[in-house]
Amino acid sequence: MTAAVDTGAPRHFHSATTGDLPALLASDPGTGLSTAEAAARLARTGPNSLPTAAHTSLPVRIARQIHNPLIYVLLAAGAVTAALGEYVDSSVILGVVLINAVIGLVQESKAEAELAGLRSMVRTEARVVRDGRERTVPSAALVPGDLVKLEAGDKVPADLRLTHATALRIDESALTGESEPVGKHVEALPADLPVADRRNMAYSGTLVTAGSATGLVCATGTDTELGAIHRLIGAAETLATPLTEKLAGFSRMLTVGILALAAVTFAVGLLRGHDAVAMFTAAIALAVGAIPEGLPAAVTVTLAIGVARMARRRAVIRHLPTVETLGSTTVICTDKTGTLTQNQMTVQAVWTPRAWYAVTGAGYSPEGTVRDAAGAVAGTDRDHALHWTLLTGTLCNDASLTSHDGTWDVAGDPTEGAMIVAAAKAGLETDALRARWPRQATLTFNSERQFMATLHRDDRDGATVVLVKGALERLLERCSLQMDADGTTRPLDSRTVTGAAAELADQGLRVLATALRPHGNGSQSVERLDDDALGSGLVLTGLQAMLDPPRTAAAAAVAACRTAGIAVKMITGDHAATATAIARDVGLLDSRNADAVMTGADLAALPDDELPEAAQRTSVFARVSPEQKLRLVAALQSRGHVVAMTGDGVNDAPALRQAGIGVAMGAGGTDVAKEAADMVLTDDDFATIEAAVEEGRGVFDNLTKFITWTLPTNLGEGLVILAAIMFGAALPILPGQILWINMTTAVALGLMLAFEPKEPGIMTRRPRKPGQPLFTRALILRTALVSVLLVAGAWWLFDWELAHGADLAQARTAAVNVFVTVQACYLFSCRTLTGSAWRIGAFTNPWILLGVAVQAAGQLALTYTPAMNTVFDTAPIGADVWLRILAIAAATSLVVALEKRLTMGAATNPARRR
Repeated sequence: MTAAVDTGAPRHFHSATTGDLPALLASDPGTGLSTAEAAARLARTGPNSLPTAAHTSLPVRIARQIHNPLIYVLLAAGAVTAALGEYVDSSVILGVVLINAVIGLVQESKAEAELAGLRSMVRTEARVVRDGRERTVPSAALVPGDLVKLEAGDKVPADLRLTHATALRIDESALTGESEPVGKHVEALPADLPVADRRNMAYSGTLVTAGSATGLVCATGTDTELGAIHRLIGAAETLATPLTEKLAGFSRMLTVGILALAAVTFAVGLLRGHDAVAMFTAAIALAVGAIPEGLPAAVTVTLAIGVARMARRRAVIRHLPTVETLGSTTVICTDKTGTLTQNQMTVQAVWTPRAWYAVTGAGYSPEGTVRDAAGAVAGTDRDHALHWTLLTGTLCNDASLTSHDGTWDVAGDPTEGAMIVAAAKAGLETDALRARWPRQATLTFNSERQFMATLHRDDRDGATVVLVKGALERLLERCSLQMDADGTTRPLDSRTVTGAAAELADQGLRVLATALRPHGNGSQSVERLDDDALGSGLVLTGLQAMLDPPRTAAAAAVAACRTAGIAVKMITGDHAATATAIARDVGLLDSRNADAVMTGADLAALPDDELPEAAQRTSVFARVSPEQKLRLVAALQSRGHVVAMTGDGVNDAPALRQAGIGVAMGAGGTDVAKEAADMVLTDDDFATIEAAVEEGRGVFDNLTKFITWTLPTNLGEGLVILAAIMFGAALPILPGQILWINMTTAVALGLMLAFEPKEPGIMTRRPRKPGQPLFTRALILRTALVSVLLVAGAWWLFDWELAHGADLAQARTAAVNVFVTVQACYLFSCRTLTGSAWRIGAFTNPWILLGVAVQAAGQLALTYTPAMNTVFDTAPIGADVWLRILAIAAATSLVVALEKRLTMGAATNPARRR
């Protein structure tokens, strides 16, 4: 035997003849490799498996949770306060950091537990011929040159160049997007064919649905087409989500501002002659006060609530920011098979020489009817051609229908399953037909013959009939007659037949013809069926046209996404005609963009600099490769789009990883696609994407509301301390009191915004511009306004109390309660950023009322409990002080409502702008 093939260099094995394969693969196509040679090759090529996903250690996962500039400042502040002996303050600060980390870690772990890791796409064992004998070996032990045997039900264990095929059909949808099993043969093909058209190859991870074959292994492990996709997944860039980008930028800006403000405070204090240690403590207090400690926790909790809501709507979120990212999406790139469609072939029309029939119902459920042109339920007893067309589709058939818990499925070829379902809708029971017409012989389908024929004997009178189904062009060669509705025959009108078939094909339907050999005519004596015995002179009975139908809610979901300003694009490996038909059905193509379809060949010929424009204007991409899916996603991202990519196949995985958010199908999707995705839909329904977008927008709204609510307090606390240092006055609030305000209000008040229901009209807005900052100019101005009102109100009341005989502890207690009370009132205003809080109802979020009640109880305890007075340097205050506090809060709320009415309104409401 010659030296083993060099597997490191890609070869177009599909373009080689079977006679060339022994030399190319250094293998005997009859006896396979020797055991010794296989072992030697395994040592050189490595196992036939894909690298497993790397496990992230617990320390790294914890580190990810605290990787935030604000958290770093908090950790530094905690360390400094501990060094200064302020152990209570230090413990509270470090406790905040720990809580944030634990919440994020628990949520991430829960999601990962639901998606139990990347499982191998190749089966565990393979039937291989070595030393001239068939044996079973682990599929990981396969090497190039091995001779592998396949039969129906097998998962292909490696990339094979077929050397023998008998009626072989393989489901390659996970790899290529092809919606139907494809027939295979062994003849050489042109070298430049795409993977989906290489009919003499069997690829790793695909499924044999019919027939049998042998083939020589030409690629294993990462050298397979599956391995190439695995490498693309690794090469695809994992992009930061819009939320993480915005929060990172916001945190960096806020951190720089806080540190600068603290430094100014420290310097001013030293210039005024204050003690350095005291000023350092004041600077730390300012930093702690200005940092929104509750922000990380609020982000995590808000996203976690979004995750819980999505779980109830049949979606599993793997990473928290994914929830919000869908709210930022501007383009959804969707696969066709199993995503927009049901992945269940369905006969939609039947043509006979005298009539057209529509078949209602979708999928493999036999619920539906066959109706004539007038819409009446058709009877097979009134049209013999219809009867024999449906009967032939049922008996000349190797598939069977199964039902489990009300869910129907097909065992065998989906096309044959669709024909059984069509007959059942017309009242023909498969079991009864097969009992009356037992099969005597079979002429199997193959890629050369392109039809299947079966011989049946009538159990009642012993008469025999030959039934044939297959490609129309092949059956026309053998037909000379056609059947009329009354069962009589007349000469074949081939022009009318081909015209009807062309009309159906133009609708993206796959057309199969049916024919029979009449009773008599010598067929009674046929006991063995072959091409010669079948002969010619067949009678054409009709055509059945089928399609993998759209999901019921797909059209409405596409329309809703478009209403929300989100472009939807279909990217599929299936044929252009099929993709176009589905695109029309779900509303992706209409009179405005009827020609917006491109194929993989069109994309291959397109220069890179023209691809972004083509990707933006085109709605349907058909017959594309995994590499082209990746290019399309990257091209759209280069135009500033936030891209969501849906898919279920191995071929979708690289694009899922590259996209801003990858959405995999959970029920019918591959494990590779699920691992590459950020979100997995448990119901495989494209309509769930609309729900996810809605939830994402609601999450972003609630996060913005929390930040708008919390920042004025943090900024106000910092300004109060800075003003006190600059004017040489006593601090109106102490560091411990600042920590009390920040932590209790964040939990009792701010986090209640995470439960805020989605505002009306949220899905009529245009998507947020990808470059739009987290904090708009209008919200920055509002934050500044509320901060100034807080500082003015707290400082005025602090001075008022001191001037009217209150001691320092009482004055500070009044100032602390001003901050908290104003925050509580401002919370109601923040329930909507653009309109009046009254219009959304006072009781639509009962958590807000509960939070205010809890916070009020906490403030009363802080003010009147001796233990709290001792720890936080507070003191009881009188009822008149509370009236002044409430007046300040009411005035602030009134000013904010006026500002919102004057400066926001229609100008900042995306829904109204439309």
